[in-house]
Amino acid sequence: FTFDKSSTIRTILKHLFIVSISLLLCTSLFSQANETSEQPVYLRFPTIPEFTVYKAPDSTAFTRDNLHKKKSTVFIIFSPDCEHCQRETKMITKNIADFKNTQIVMITYLPYEEMIGFYKKYQMANYPQIVMARDTKFFFPVFYKVRNLPSIFVYDKKGKFKKSFEGDVKVQTIVAEL
Repeated sequence: FTFDKSSTIRTILKHLFIVSISLLLCTSLFSQANETSEQPVYLRFPTIPEFTVYKAPDSTAFTRDNLHKKKSTVFIIFSPDCEHCQRETKMITKNIADFKNTQIVMITYLPYEEMIGFYKKYQMANYPQIVMARDTKFFFPVFYKVRNLPSIFVYDKKGKFKKSFEGDVKVQTIVAEL
């Protein structure tokens, strides 16, 4: 039995090289998987999702099936106590004529009492193209990966995603996407 030192070192180096390359490939694959999972769901599935929320003032269920066909849809995720949300609501209701072929669904995850207070304060019953609803399952903030309020998501007449906005947005900017 002879021991060849150089061939043993070569074999060890070859194995180290293979293991290093394997680790590099695995790291690369896992980092790409993380990038995909970091992408919000609404960008991976760019159509109006299935949902159930509960409308003001009577808490009746409202789903995707209740949306008007052949009308653009704007989802606004808001908080009744958010100053930016209040300002956005005032601008939209002031310019409601610009949304005549649009349905607006304002969604909050906060308690019913807070939502209904906002509903009454801004006289939302006077705006039939606006539905205000409560998301009891916290679906919308997760689906849209909401980071700021208000968060606005615009869909065209065919239910295809067009554009998202965060924070204060001029009404004309939203209307331009419709």
